[in-house]
Amino acid sequence: MMKKENIILTLTLEFSLLIIAYCEELELNRKFVISNQLLKSGTSIGANIREAQNAESLNDFIHKFKIAAKEIDETNYWLELCQLSENYPNSEMLTDKLVNISKIVNKIISTSKTK
Repeated sequence: MMKKENIILTLTLEFSLLIIAYCEELELNRKFVISNQLLKSGTSIGANIREAQNAESLNDFIHKFKIAAKEIDETNYWLELCQLSENYPNSEMLTDKLVNISKIVNKIISTSKTK
């Protein structure tokens, strides 16, 4: 039997790969501090969601998703700074993808709380 795709795992893995590529572009432009912060928070989203798949309890699962939600907020902050700063590559596409991920994560959190 084929395992059903977990869309949030797929989306966050793809997002992490895009963040890595964007941060490599930032580093080429010597934007090391922002790149480092964005790389950490942007890849942490998927890592926490991956970790939640092996949660010890429903509360643990919700907690890990809440950490992912915090990382989404932080990543959004760094992307917003990039968007508003001069001489930074366009980050709009990443922000759009992050909004979609955020909606799914918040839905998973609220749905899990009602169980």
